[in-house]
Amino acid sequence: MGFTLEGVGLTHANGFRALAGVDMQVAPGERLALIGASGAGKTTLLRVIAASLRPGEGCVRLLDGEPWACSPRKLRGLRARIGLVHQSPPIPPRQRVVTAVLAGRLGQWPLWKSLASLVLPADPQGAQAELARLDLADRLYERCDRLSGGQLQRVALARVLYQKPDLLLADEPVSAMDPALSELTVALLNEEAVRRGVTLVASLHAVDLALRHFPRVVGVKDGAILFDLPAASVTEALLRELYAAEGGLPLAGSVAPDEAPAIVDLPPLRCA
Repeated sequence: MGFTLEGVGLTHANGFRALAGVDMQVAPGERLALIGASGAGKTTLLRVIAASLRPGEGCVRLLDGEPWACSPRKLRGLRARIGLVHQSPPIPPRQRVVTAVLAGRLGQWPLWKSLASLVLPADPQGAQAELARLDLADRLYERCDRLSGGQLQRVALARVLYQKPDLLLADEPVSAMDPALSELTVALLNEEAVRRGVTLVASLHAVDLALRHFPRVVGVKDGAILFDLPAASVTEALLRELYAAEGGLPLAGSVAPDEAPAIVDLPPLRCA
């Protein structure tokens, strides 16, 4: 599933301009990373792409149609084909891991099956298979409030993998993980996108992960697109401009859960 944004803008009720004149065209099967400082508009942009937030200006096209011109039923069907991994997964703390993962199919199952699965999981083998890819197979029946932040992020990723969406979106999916696990998780996202031929858009604060794993990198600053380039064409000068307000470039492992991003000074960066 590809998408097109034309002149997309959004201003919050408090007057904050979150997005300003965003133009973007993404073909089916493309993989791109959104990078930029905290508050640049990456999360808002992902929510617009996911058809969960309606922009105040411009046009959004998904599947050659405008989601906000659809009937409520068609909009629900469209959203069922979009998977979004949240930075802070909205998972009820007392829910079991198996239930959280199977929730990925709720938009595709009939109501009776969704309700029955809350009592007796409909497909525990399927949930366990996705958890195994993330080294969490042994946590299938664990309560979610007994997991660490990084484990919860992996459960949220397993849920989206189980959903098998046509458009895969990830908002800071590795912010609570150590550098080694972050590397493996981002690689898995790309592997899934390539294997199934689906579109992948991931917001990443860690510049090094974005440049290593994504063919296309989009720099977002003050709600606008600063650059949209192949990863090999992203220069140190562009990155310094993108993160000028933060004083340096963030790397994998420099963002602690629920904390402001930590910034480090870097030697000259090899982007090619």
